[in-house]
Amino acid sequence: MAIDDHIPLSKPYTDVEELNNLSSCLDAGKLSGDGKFTKLCEEQLQDDYNADRVLLTTSCTAALELCAHLLEVGPSDEVILPSFTFVSTANAFLLRGARLVFADIDPDTLNLDPVDVAKKITPATKVMVPVHYAGVACDMAALLDLAERHGLYIVEDAAQGVAAKWKDRYLGTIGALGTFSFHDTKNFTSGEGGALVINRALFENRAEILREKGTNRQQFILGNVDKYTWMDIGSSYIPSELNAAVLHAQLQKVNQITSMRKRAHELYDELLDPLCDRGLLERPIIPAYALSNYHLYAIRLADSAVRDGMMTHLNANGIAATFHYIPLHTSPMRKKLGIVNGALPVTESSAARLLRLPLYAGLREDQQRRIVTVMSKYLT
Repeated sequence: MAIDDHIPLSKPYTDVEELNNLSSCLDAGKLSGDGKFTKLCEEQLQDDYNADRVLLTTSCTAALELCAHLLEVGPSDEVILPSFTFVSTANAFLLRGARLVFADIDPDTLNLDPVDVAKKITPATKVMVPVHYAGVACDMAALLDLAERHGLYIVEDAAQGVAAKWKDRYLGTIGALGTFSFHDTKNFTSGEGGALVINRALFENRAEILREKGTNRQQFILGNVDKYTWMDIGSSYIPSELNAAVLHAQLQKVNQITSMRKRAHELYDELLDPLCDRGLLERPIIPAYALSNYHLYAIRLADSAVRDGMMTHLNANGIAATFHYIPLHTSPMRKKLGIVNGALPVTESSAARLLRLPLYAGLREDQQRRIVTVMSKYLT
């Protein structure tokens, strides 16, 4: 098979602006973080998403770790999160000694199920972490109600949710803290990178210190102190100016990229409708309260055997398709930690049957038709 016939799972959408920004950055001789492009990105994210404060980080993982630090999560605290998520959601709080409590997911959106969350809340619960899967908002009305009634912090893992909304509010700006990812696989990328979204002013000053290796260097740069020194715990969470230069170019194309991804998502819906009507697969569901950014397209098949067979069949035909998360509550690490967790039936069923199809800005209609034709031949 010719290399041009291969259809990847994801692909960054770039043009000359990324190169121009990188060239400008190199010419200026400022490659370390918190330069011009870092500030431009932070200001644009704040303005575009009505965020109180945004700080770029080296990754969404780093932003989640900052959240755990800022909330002073410790060994006496429980954190409720979905098992159907990337390991960083768990590791960030585990590193602080927290006890992880896995909750089940909604069968339609694959997001945290508020009904199961309510069952898991105890006097030790301090934080809940909704993960906005596929760029589709969780049921934030129900989760906010639970947080208010039980005095809990909400940390939004919006790694996949940049530019998506719950009702009229952007994901990441709803809880006390939020996090974004700009990894190579995300809609808008800096290669590696992320952001911390601060929605409560009391966290802002300490976030700057933790992000800057535990020093008050930002206050020194602003001229508010005559020297900077060690003030707190912290680490090196500031990304390179080169990453920010790429991201700044990406942020100018948010509407364009989102529109292209939306067209591809809707074409999949149309092409897969006959297979869905015959009960051969389930398509993604976007509830009325959510405005998606169309981060990924995940179908669910009849069972794991059909899913695995379809995945093998697509890849053999030059089409990258893959499963997604292995539920954390079934992992070797969960057993090593001795986490006691009951069955999560929706999580287990969905993860076993889920298959991700290629989706990216620039995916052509003829490629999508080829994908669905290959799928149809396998299923019928």
